[in-house]
Amino acid sequence: MLLATGAFAQTGSGYDVYDSSVVSSKKMPQANEFWNNSYSFPAKPRNMWELGISAGAFNVIGDVNSQFPTLGFAAHVRKALGHVFSLRLQYLNGTAKGLNWRGAENFQHNPAWVKYSAVANYLPGGTTIPGRRAELVYYNYKAKVQDLQLQGLVSLNNINFYKQRSNVSFYLGGGFGASAYETNVNALDANGATYSTLFASVVGGQYDKRKDAIKKLKDGMDDTYETPAENHRATRATLGDDKTLVFSASVIGGMAFRLGKRINLALENRHTFVKDDLLDGQQWQEHPTGDAALSASNDSYNYLSLGLNFNLGAKAVEPLWWLNPLDYAYSELNNPKHMKLPKPVFDDADGDGVVDQLDREPNTPAGCAVDTHGVTKDTDGDGVPDCKDKQLITPTECQPVDADGVGKCPDPECCKNMGTGTGTGVTNCPTDYPSLSFKGTTSALSSDARAMLATVASKMKSSPTCNINVNGYPEASKASQAVCQKRVDAIKMYLVEKEGISADRISTNCEVGGGDKNTVDIKSN
Repeated sequence: MLLATGAFAQTGSGYDVYDSSVVSSKKMPQANEFWNNSYSFPAKPRNMWELGISAGAFNVIGDVNSQFPTLGFAAHVRKALGHVFSLRLQYLNGTAKGLNWRGAENFQHNPAWVKYSAVANYLPGGTTIPGRRAELVYYNYKAKVQDLQLQGLVSLNNINFYKQRSNVSFYLGGGFGASAYETNVNALDANGATYSTLFASVVGGQYDKRKDAIKKLKDGMDDTYETPAENHRATRATLGDDKTLVFSASVIGGMAFRLGKRINLALENRHTFVKDDLLDGQQWQEHPTGDAALSASNDSYNYLSLGLNFNLGAKAVEPLWWLNPLDYAYSELNNPKHMKLPKPVFDDADGDGVVDQLDREPNTPAGCAVDTHGVTKDTDGDGVPDCKDKQLITPTECQPVDADGVGKCPDPECCKNMGTGTGTGVTNCPTDYPSLSFKGTTSALSSDARAMLATVASKMKSSPTCNINVNGYPEASKASQAVCQKRVDAIKMYLVEKEGISADRISTNCEVGGGDKNTVDIKSN
């Protein structure tokens, strides 16, 4: 069954609140007000009726022990009044059986067992007790019960704050209605004789274990249930000669498993109470002197079932207990389609182009360039913004700087030692500069290339009077010359911006045919 119904399974939200086909004419005025933004709540949609059938274990709880299994079946129609509460009309038909494994002496008040009053007394060992009946009977019954109830069910988990849909629904409920029952007992065999001999053998056999006594009784009795049990024909409403009509109330608990939009499987237990003690055909207590003594409690019956429910209806959504009422609200918050949103206003108090909510420097001086966070740009990191910096790139060794961003560089070692050498006072410039290799037509600097350029910058900082020439060797085509120019410019820009070398100390040149097109040489100038 599960495999056959698996094709019905669907996912997704419950329904579209703008779908007028699922709105009844009665609810249409509210729907129009909602669509026109004059009312905050969408109209409740038409939702399907549920038609269900079930079968399961049916038994009576009373003075006589129940026998299992006994079966019942039910059918119902159910309609949601909201996402939590629904009404259900259910018909139940069940048959229950019972058999006591201990004998009863005080049976003379029960008209179903009157024939046993003429049977000779018997007790284990043939003993008798003065003033007390000696014969025993083993109460049994077969009860056919039908009822019709109107029930209210409350869904416990359809409002799920963290999930769009739940495929399991738990519910509780209760109901009121009318129950009709007919109970018979198996007091005589097929020939109309009593079971006195059988009952005496059970007593005489001293069956202390329940299963042994029950087996002995079942083996010796037929299944006719020919004798009407004691009932309320004279005092209560009846349906025919032996059917008694009583009011009933029930409590219900269950869980349903959603198999698809139109089908679900339900496991449910229903316990029904009646103001009657004769569902099992017995209401007399055992009494030492045989006096009449009624039982202190009424009978009830229980129905544990497995059912299959179908959702019926055209142009209607699923029953509301399956739909999350927060689905539309969360959808609207995530992707607004209906709500009226004011035109956004983003203030920028300092006029730097970055809104105040994102501006990390709310008082940027007028005319100063800022980064994406609204912070004034300071290329060389000397604390003076570029818009006021008269030395845009101040080497690190020349910092701190003055208010104009101009630093004072220390004298190079060569100048400190002038006059102490051979007499020329001139420092020799480095000549062991590296060559950089590129692949294809790229001009991006690899990690190895950046490491080499760091070495070049270190040598240039040690020899501040020395300059370099960056040479590339393109082919004669314009494309190759353009690639060459990008490469030498990238090298120069890296030395200036990342290593703090003054741009006027670096010259670039692309010489056609002077060497390998993918190699750039750095030479002393």
